[in-house]
Amino acid sequence: MKVSILELGARFGAPHAALEEARTLLSAGPCDLALLPECSLTGYVSERGDFDLGRFAEAEAASTQIEALRELARGAGCVVAGPFVEADGGRRYNGLVVVGPEGEILARYRKRHPWYPETWASPGLQAHPTIVVGELTLTVAICFDIHFVENEAADQLRFADVLLFPSAWVDDEPGDGRAPILERIARGYDITVVNANWGPGRPSVRGQGRSRVVRPSGQSTILEGSGARLDVEISAAPSSPGPATSTTRRA
Repeated sequence: MKVSILELGARFGAPHAALEEARTLLSAGPCDLALLPECSLTGYVSERGDFDLGRFAEAEAASTQIEALRELARGAGCVVAGPFVEADGGRRYNGLVVVGPEGEILARYRKRHPWYPETWASPGLQAHPTIVVGELTLTVAICFDIHFVENEAADQLRFADVLLFPSAWVDDEPGDGRAPILERIARGYDITVVNANWGPGRPSVRGQGRSRVVRPSGQSTILEGSGARLDVEISAAPSSPGPATSTTRRA
C-alpha cells in the first residue's frame, strides 16, 4: 500500500494556501493514503507566538476543515488523514479525521495530551483508535501524545501495522529529538511509524521539517527540504488478535 507524507510549510491563518499546497503535492502522483501534519490547515502558532487556535474551532457538521479534507480525498482518489480543530459542547479539541476517497469519514481522534502552550484545547478522552484501511491496520497519536502512547495504547501499537503520527514538533535543543522516541516505538512494537511534521515556514522553529517513516527495524527514511512529499510502500504484518479496546473503520 502506498502511503504519502505531505510536509506542509508552517503558516498561520492561511487555510486556502495550505490546501493549495496539499493539492499540489497530491497531484504529483497517486497514493492510497496521505497524511498531513498537525494543525497544518489552520497553522499551529503565529509568528508572534500566539498558540490560541480557538478562533478556528468548528463543529464537525459545519467544518470547512473537514470539507477541505474531503475535497483533497475526492480529488486524489485516496484516503486522507488530516487535522481538524473541533468545537463540541463548549470544548475545543486538537483533532484528526480520516476521510475516505468518496468523502466519507472513516475515523476521528482527539489529541489526548495537548502540549503546554495549547491552553485552548481540552484533552481527548477516547482511546487511541484502531482503523483498517485497505490491507493496513492503523492507530494514531498526535505530537505530544507520543510521550504517553506506550503506556496508554500498548495493545493498539502491538496490533497495528502503522502508527500515524502528525506533528508540529519543537526541539528545545539542537539535534533530532524525535529520532530516539520513534525508533524505540517502532522496534518495541514491530510497527511502522509514519510522521508528517510541519515544514519550515513562518514562524521558523527548531524541530520543523524532516518528516519520516521509521520501520520496525528502526531504519528511518527522512524527508529533506520543505514543501515536499515522501512516498513509501507499506505491507501488512501477519495477523494477530486485536486489542481489547478499539474502534475500527473499514475503507
